[in-house]
Amino acid sequence: MELNLQKPAWITTKAPGGENCIKMEKLLERHGLATVCKEASCPNRGECWGMGTATFMILGDICTRKCRFCGVRSAQNGLVVRKEEAAELALAINELGLNYAVLTSVDRDDLVYRGADHFALCIAAIKKKNPSCKVEVLIPDYHGDELQLVMDAGPDLIAHNVETVRSLQETIRDSNASFDKSLRTLKETKQYSRNIKTKSSLLLGLGETEKEVFSAMDELLSVWVDILVMGQYLQPSKQQIPVKEYICPEKFKLLGEKALAKGFGYVVSSPLARTSYHARAAHHSLGLPDGGVIIKFSPSGSIT
Repeated sequence: MELNLQKPAWITTKAPGGENCIKMEKLLERHGLATVCKEASCPNRGECWGMGTATFMILGDICTRKCRFCGVRSAQNGLVVRKEEAAELALAINELGLNYAVLTSVDRDDLVYRGADHFALCIAAIKKKNPSCKVEVLIPDYHGDELQLVMDAGPDLIAHNVETVRSLQETIRDSNASFDKSLRTLKETKQYSRNIKTKSSLLLGLGETEKEVFSAMDELLSVWVDILVMGQYLQPSKQQIPVKEYICPEKFKLLGEKALAKGFGYVVSSPLARTSYHARAAHHSLGLPDGGVIIKFSPSGSIT
């Protein structure tokens, strides 16, 4: 049942445009690359592309899972993996002059190692071509040998999203995913190396309670997650589940403050926040004496 909630004033986005956005479109086309910014209809695409930053999506743009909150296309089998994608990524990052790159992917349950070996190839290629570039990866729920492949390639931060609170997992995520599988990925990452930073995200406005959000925070902290991102769920199209509630910026601020008080090293909590939003700032802030930073949006949409 559609609720047809009216989108509030604080949910405002900058439409993609301008010289840097045009440059980004041409670069992606030239190198045959995709971004989650475009494929998942991220609300921050205009802002991020305007600054010359993007989250690159590897392993094609067709996902083998069908989560009910996500706008990425899905099918039983994904696209043929392009081995040259690793080299093209490294060249594109070099051309953009990035010192912090973010990679993510669709789920590829149809592949051996579920694409983890390709993640490793991409990380290695970027590091070789761009030695000073930090690489953050937002990975599927890898574990065991899959996760080891990624870890051995030397990423600087590993992110994996639980997406929502426990009670809503079956409502919004594919049946192959679960809160416990996600916790396993995050826990195993820290077990391989306590030095690597980890991140996870929660989408709010799906019908969760505040108590459930706090419980999710506690469970993420129990597996040593460093960075927490909380953002408003926005329905990509009529094919995905509707928004149950629009959370006001003031509530996001309070939730962010609670997360910091609980022990996260850095928190991004705002209506338009997504996993990779201000990723470089979050990574570099960890370990600083002043602790974490909350980015929030005022009702006018400006960052404060």
